[in-house]
Amino acid sequence: MSQPVALITGITGQDGSYLAELLLDKGYTVIGMHRRSSTLNFERIHHIQDRLILEPGDLLDEVSMMRVLRSYRPTEVYNLAAQSFVQTSFGQPVLTGETTALGVTRLLDAIRMVDPQIRFYQASTSEMFGKAQEVPQSELTPFHPRSPYGVAKVYGHWITINYRESYGMHASSGILFNHESPRRGLEFVTRKVTHAVAQIALGLAKKVTLGNLDAQRDWGFAGDYVRAMWLMLQQDEPSDYVIATGETHSVRELCERAFASVDLDWERYVEIDHRFMRPAEVDLLIGDASKARNLLGWAPMVSFEDLIETMVKADLALLNAPLR
Repeated sequence: MSQPVALITGITGQDGSYLAELLLDKGYTVIGMHRRSSTLNFERIHHIQDRLILEPGDLLDEVSMMRVLRSYRPTEVYNLAAQSFVQTSFGQPVLTGETTALGVTRLLDAIRMVDPQIRFYQASTSEMFGKAQEVPQSELTPFHPRSPYGVAKVYGHWITINYRESYGMHASSGILFNHESPRRGLEFVTRKVTHAVAQIALGLAKKVTLGNLDAQRDWGFAGDYVRAMWLMLQQDEPSDYVIATGETHSVRELCERAFASVDLDWERYVEIDHRFMRPAEVDLLIGDASKARNLLGWAPMVSFEDLIETMVKADLALLNAPLR
């Protein structure tokens, strides 16, 4: 049997790096598509970079995607590339739409023209639920996005379904709830908090400024969630799956847990700044992953408490590391 080949867009991101590790361990040839940039950042994949094939390409340019598909003939494509920061999407709504929404169409159409037998994974998100119509949210819960990012992801989700139904493509979407790790970008609240905790513990900072402490999310570990992505593309039939822990925690709980891991009282170091409040906040997001549990045999392995402590320890180690 020939070695399977997978193409990952957004391979330099958190999810891309964990997925690349998983696929390499399973014997895949992994192609990583990245944008040409004056400041390429391969930090998250540096430890496996010599085992990857990296190719320039862009979700804004369908021709570049067709070139990569024709050159390597992947059996699976994982679309993880997007403008994925919610706050940024309010300031750059058009760019977010071009990349996060229309980019999915360009990639699906490139696959349809090059090889419609390729199995496709689309990274959908719990932000599509936004003003949640029910709690918890499942694959049948209506969408009501509350940000340009969420709106763009709804388009990407439905165009994936459309190509599946119109062209018989094996195209699946994972409606992933928040998933974090030490590789999370510093602009995301979990990493912002754990990195600040490490700085404060080491005497490098005195406070951290946050927005809405009452915002609640269903937070899991990114390494668990990429396993679900792979499982979706191993099924005989394509479908859509909610991937979540089924537990919800507030930003306040996040702060309590993170500061407690270094024996500090969070209330002494956290300040509120309304500039960090979203123009439209989402309601209670908590996922019902019953379908994934029953059909994929998937379940999260890392608890919220262990995840946050691991992230704090990683940031302490990062800040303590000698300069190169």
